[in-house]
Amino acid sequence: MRSSTSCMVACAMLVMILAGFKGTSAVTCAVTELSPCLPAFTSSAPPSANCCTKLKQQTPCLCGYIKNPSLKQYVTSPNAKKVASTCGVSFPKC
Repeated sequence: MRSSTSCMVACAMLVMILAGFKGTSAVTCAVTELSPCLPAFTSSAPPSANCCTKLKQQTPCLCGYIKNPSLKQYVTSPNAKKVASTCGVSFPKC
């Protein structure tokens, strides 16, 4: 009886843990993923839906892009900040 109770408790705990678990997928940081945003970054064109999707996916990577001297000027430009705002992406403070 004692082992069946322990087993039920262990199963119940496992179910609670799995119920609260939200799977996350790792983001691959590749600035080329932001290519749909290039027209909006370099002009006053509004960002496309695809641009916003890609920007939201790449949000965890933005600090790395900002710290890269080759990319910083593009990622921190006024247009890039406007695109981020339009897409509902918080611009990071790195």
